[in-house]
Amino acid sequence: FLRTLEFALILTVAAIPVALPAVLSVTMAIGAEKLARMKAIVSRLVSIEELAGVDVLCADKTGTLTKNELTLGDPLPAAGVAAKDLIVAAALASNRNDPDAIDTAVLAGLEPASDIDAYKVGKFIPFDPVSKRTEAEVSRGNERFRTTKGAPQVVLDLVEPDAATRAAAEKQVEELAAKGYRAIGVARAEGANGWRYLGLLPIFDPPREDSAATIREAKDMGVSVKMITGDHEAIARQIAGRLGLSTNILSAKQVFDGGDGGGNIATRIEGCSGVARVFPEHKFKIVKALQSEEHIVGMTGDGVNDAPALKQADVGIAVSGATDAARAAADLVLTAPGLSVIAAAIEEARRIFERMTSYATYRIAETIRVLLFMTLTIVVFNFYPVTAVMIVLLAILNDFPIMMIAYDNAPLAARPVRWDMHRVLTISTTLGIMGVVETFLLFWFVDSVLKLPRETIQTLIFLKLLVAGHLTIYVTRSQGWFWSRPWPSLRLFGTCEATQAIGTLVAVYGVVVHPIGWFYALAVWAYALAWLPIESLTAITVRRLVDLGAERPTRH
Repeated sequence: FLRTLEFALILTVAAIPVALPAVLSVTMAIGAEKLARMKAIVSRLVSIEELAGVDVLCADKTGTLTKNELTLGDPLPAAGVAAKDLIVAAALASNRNDPDAIDTAVLAGLEPASDIDAYKVGKFIPFDPVSKRTEAEVSRGNERFRTTKGAPQVVLDLVEPDAATRAAAEKQVEELAAKGYRAIGVARAEGANGWRYLGLLPIFDPPREDSAATIREAKDMGVSVKMITGDHEAIARQIAGRLGLSTNILSAKQVFDGGDGGGNIATRIEGCSGVARVFPEHKFKIVKALQSEEHIVGMTGDGVNDAPALKQADVGIAVSGATDAARAAADLVLTAPGLSVIAAAIEEARRIFERMTSYATYRIAETIRVLLFMTLTIVVFNFYPVTAVMIVLLAILNDFPIMMIAYDNAPLAARPVRWDMHRVLTISTTLGIMGVVETFLLFWFVDSVLKLPRETIQTLIFLKLLVAGHLTIYVTRSQGWFWSRPWPSLRLFGTCEATQAIGTLVAVYGVVVHPIGWFYALAVWAYALAWLPIESLTAITVRRLVDLGAERPTRH
């Protein structure tokens, strides 16, 4: 009964990789800390895995690809309207207490003699993405009137001008858009009279200096960047050209009209570089359509209405200055403006993912190696190759270096990565079975050839499992030869060698195990080191075979 109990204990400890969830969580937590130093705060740890696999990034134009530092161009007043009156009307329809970027640009365009303080603003209706305009009730003495500013098409629909006026205004909007200017329509209503069209204000939002370079970097990383904007498609095309994106910009109407809600919409989005004239609900539909085609989608946003799309995305990214609602819905919160933070975060997430894959491969291989070897030895030879104390000591000494995998220097994958368990299990199983063969050869030699005492054999097997197991970490952490760059971090290398040294001293001097002396200990080291390049070559070969046979390789 006691021998059976000991057998059950050894197999239980060997079979359960108890450190697996802890190491993966620690690896992601340490990665999240590094991302925070890069101005990207992770609100959901598992989103790091998804960020590493993002292959489509839907990026807001304003504030992400552009500076959101709007400047006012030369006003285009309607016939019979003075430019000064056009700007004053737009300024009165702006929030002077808490101005947004457009309000700030309009207010900055006021002339010193405008005397806007003489006007009293009563009811004020702020901008929202649905109405796409602001409105204010204004008074000055006995004068009462309303003023509004917003998207030109919305203002024109409100005014209902004659066909010639509408055509002239729409032509001006197109010309401004072709130059990269956003047009703001302005109108005024006197008393019970209807709205009167006052003209257009051109607003320019220059691209960020780093946006073009970051988009090129994202393309090189295998991430497709889609510009999402509520602006006119002509503006989007002009900005896209400056950023190195294709000028194939579709309007939301072109994307969604006639679509089936899934594949057809996704195909249109995949084929273009951006979508213009979008409403908040369009962003949600864009994300969902891309996900239906098995894309891992990142989505940037900053407003309350972006929250559904941020929540739906695999990685919702609240950009700098986002509202509380957007931050709450996001997985990643940026504290620095621009797209470069996102690109850097994707790079770091891929390195974190490589560390997790490295550990998972190692842990599964080591579990197979120890479990299969001990089971076969007990069943075939009726011999316990290691004692219960040894297996517990192995588990303890293994835990220290594997925790350091979280600090390892990991390679940067050239393409988006995602869990490929077929690949992980194939490599792990191959290395695990190879380790069993190595250990059986050693067991046969010391038992049948050297005819050493069984107590000595147990310590030799303990030391071999420890040394070879730690060396396997160097094989699983690299996609090439074990000596390939990036080399192991000082923390990982130092901890591996320190625990190997401790295990060697335990075996040599017989601390809680039978002593074997330096000769046999160094022989075990030589045996394990001789197998290291063979294991590395085997792992490289298996990786290449698996990648060649895969329909969609996850490593390049």
